[in-house]
Amino acid sequence: MHDDILEMRSITKRFPGVTALKDVSLRVREGEIHAICGENGAGKSTLMKVLSGVEPAGTYEGEIHFRGRPMSFATVNDSEAEGIVIIHQELALVPYLSVAENIFLGNERSRAGIISWHETNARAAELLARVGLDENPVTPVDHLGVGKQQLVEIAKALSKDVSLLILDEPTAALNDDDSEHLLGLIRGLRDEGVTCIIISHKLGEIVEVADSTTIIRDGSTIETIDMHVPEPERPALIPRLIRGMVGRDIEHLYPERDAEIGEEILRIEDWHVGHPTQQDRVVVDGASLHVRAGEVVGIAGLMGAGRTELARSVFGRSYGRDITGTVSMHGKPVQLRSVAEAIAHGLAYVSEDRKQYGLNLIQDIRTNVTAAALRKVTTGPWIDGNEEIAVAERYRSSLNIKTPTVMSLVGKLSGGNQQKVVLSKWLFTEPEVLILDEPTRGVDVGAKFEIYSIINELAEAGKAIIVISSELPEVMGLADRIYTLSVGRITGEVPARDATQERLMELMTRERE
Repeated sequence: MHDDILEMRSITKRFPGVTALKDVSLRVREGEIHAICGENGAGKSTLMKVLSGVEPAGTYEGEIHFRGRPMSFATVNDSEAEGIVIIHQELALVPYLSVAENIFLGNERSRAGIISWHETNARAAELLARVGLDENPVTPVDHLGVGKQQLVEIAKALSKDVSLLILDEPTAALNDDDSEHLLGLIRGLRDEGVTCIIISHKLGEIVEVADSTTIIRDGSTIETIDMHVPEPERPALIPRLIRGMVGRDIEHLYPERDAEIGEEILRIEDWHVGHPTQQDRVVVDGASLHVRAGEVVGIAGLMGAGRTELARSVFGRSYGRDITGTVSMHGKPVQLRSVAEAIAHGLAYVSEDRKQYGLNLIQDIRTNVTAAALRKVTTGPWIDGNEEIAVAERYRSSLNIKTPTVMSLVGKLSGGNQQKVVLSKWLFTEPEVLILDEPTRGVDVGAKFEIYSIINELAEAGKAIIVISSELPEVMGLADRIYTLSVGRITGEVPARDATQERLMELMTRERE
């Protein structure tokens, strides 16, 4: 057995016009959990694609040694044959196939060229039990939530006799319970001898679970930290990670703001929303809230509480059925029967899923920024291309979108920069009320600080802002007031100065009276 299961030496990877990795080196000990952290676009995922054969040998410079032997992977199959398996942030599951079919896709259990369904389902059941997932192997994957789908991906990796498991942002889309279960599973795999590499922006999770952490900044290795430090030194680990990632200290994770709160802009009263397909299910039950000019209002609730459903139903009834209740702007009732009407009345909604609902990934920044207010860049039936570019350039500069040109494809940007493009799109509509649903999901700590600063600037400019977040520290750090939501009902309204995580959690878990 080698002390180091993996060594990557002087890896340099170039794409047209950009060097993604510059002389990066990485050493991973056998049987450890090794975290890799860095800002979006730092090169973390690219390094793992090099390791796993997604970026094949010959397209990069440097060496890979696995179990003491030099390796040259031309395909993903080559790396998997050595026991290296990667689970990407975007899950690679076929939604309409069963759990068992997904687990053994491309690795079918067959005899004489015929798939043995008995063996497939029986072996899948064993793997599901190993990852702690109590599901029938014949269940279609699209019937599972994202947390369970993540476990199916791990079961799929385990079916390939994995010895080095790479997980790219494994908890980015998971709630707290699913995240804790997944981290516990990763610890269990380590104890069974499976080496794990985790890419994550959640620094608290890294401190909790990692044995070692390598920081990458601007495509270069900064340092590798042994995470096993005495208990009194543990609080200093996160500031050290942040300093390595962004190249400076961030004294306050949440920038300070002097709130100057004005008149009420938006009020929602007795809002009821039915589930779009389940006729007897109510997802929002009599919710009432308001937000004023210059105010940031937080909405906190557990997964399934109805936070997104509330936001989308208000924003032009883009979710739900049998919607009742009233919406008032500046004290006067308004009808928001479509997204177009919502925009016309000064509402904007930044979706929690920017890739599915917020952006056109195969279009450029220019096109995305102007998409929600094309009338502002048209003359008669024609779009003014020069005006589009000028608008996009203005937002590229003011929001610090890191790209050489607004003609760059949005799908090629990092998560933080994609989120800034979504914000730009909605700011171009000149809203009075901005609803931000998980505004920093999948975003690194440096980009988070920039987004928080943008939120503060918008509030200081008199915008009314609603922030929905699964991260209680984020809600508490940004908001002036916080509403808690449980099972579709508003269960509390707490001034931020009086909020604690314990108090909010008690309200978020309050059952129906």
